[in-house]
Amino acid sequence: MTKSMKFTEAKLEQAFIDLLNKEGYSYLSGEDIKRDSDEVLLKDDLREFLSKQYTSKSITIEEIEKIIRQLESYSELDLYSSNKAIMKMISDGFVVKREDRNKKDLFIHLIDYFESDNNIYKIVNQLEIIGNEKRIPDGIIYINGLPLVVIEFKTAIRENTTTHDAYVQLTTRYKRDIPRLFKYNAFCVISDGVNNKAGSFFAPYEFFYAWRRIDGNEDDVDGISSLYTLAQGMFNKYRLRDIVHNLTRPL
Repeated sequence: MTKSMKFTEAKLEQAFIDLLNKEGYSYLSGEDIKRDSDEVLLKDDLREFLSKQYTSKSITIEEIEKIIRQLESYSELDLYSSNKAIMKMISDGFVVKREDRNKKDLFIHLIDYFESDNNIYKIVNQLEIIGNEKRIPDGIIYINGLPLVVIEFKTAIRENTTTHDAYVQLTTRYKRDIPRLFKYNAFCVISDGVNNKAGSFFAPYEFFYAWRRIDGNEDDVDGISSLYTLAQGMFNKYRLRDIVHNLTRPL
């Protein structure tokens, strides 16, 4: 691809999905997910991860459901505080009291940060979410059923359409209409295929930055090449886990 190529939003979305497939992410259409229309967690993935990860600790079904209920209990009304609390749980882990009080408390990590990497990575598009209004984010990256990254594309073909429009879509319309999704958000990506930026959902637009290198050992890139750099660099599975673990907790 050349730097001058431009995509429709649908083609840009598909191009990014293809790049993430090469990084080891499974693709799933939101239309194929069976769930209540207001749910944003992929609960079956979270259940599967916890069950396998804590088999040796004999984690019970009820203990897994207790964890899910705890995550869902945070309010969307104070979105920043809820996101801060949930991201601390995701980054640092947390204690779960056992059903059997004779057993030692469980210390839970919702993501496997070790080399074993027993995580479930998915890129989901066309997930219809009903909140105050219906919204369909362009892309959501899930780890173990947690919607950690939300992606919004805007085509560079249309005049006067920019990544700032994608930013407004996320932080104004989506925040108003589907705040539940952002309780679990580590960061967002805004892209028109040529300009590709990432930043905190709670940050001003000027604090969204391009990921210009894959691993820090090569020259900076711009334009369409930065879409590849974003996928192969920021969304390398090891690097994404490191970002979530160490760099995304709100202050």
